[in-house]
Parts: sequence; C-alpha cells; structure tokens
Amino acid sequence: MEVQSAFSSGLEGFQKATESASQAASDIAHSSHFHSEETQTGENLASDTKNPSENVPNLNQSIVDLKVAEYQAKASANVIKTADETLGTLLDVSV
Repeated sequence: MEVQSAFSSGLEGFQKATESASQAASDIAHSSHFHSEETQTGENLASDTKNPSENVPNLNQSIVDLKVAEYQAKASANVIKTADETLGTLLDVSV
C-alpha cells in the first residue's frame, strides 16, 4: 500500500465520520425539538406511551450512529497518523 493511498483512505474515512456525526446530531436535535413542541402544546405524555416505538428507536439509533462516527473518526485519524509516521521514516531512511 502506498503512503498516499493511506492518507487518502484516512481522509475519506474522516470525512465520512464527519458527515455521519452531523447527520446523527441533526436527528437528535430534531427529535428533541419534536418532543419539546409536544410538551409546549400541552399534549398528554401518555400519548407517547401508546406508540413509544415511533420516536425512541430513532433517537437511540441516532445516539449509536453518533458514537460509531466518533470511533470512525478516531480510527481514521490513526490511519493518517500512521501514514505520516511511515512517510517520515521513509524520508529518514532515504536521506
């Protein structure tokens, strides 16, 4: 594997992690906003218990997606760091 392709892979993974984290955060904010609107309009919270699967899994999935994006970003950063160290070692050896 070339060092350049390792940098590219790390950068691509980091960009995907950023997009995933942004989407998950947006979903969480939307879910929170939806819940606060229900509370402000005076709707009975018992109505949420009639169909609790409507909002809860989406919020839970968004939180899991956010955590997955965090680990993906960390892994991608490690790929970039390793490629950088490898390039530095190659330069030291060739000089």
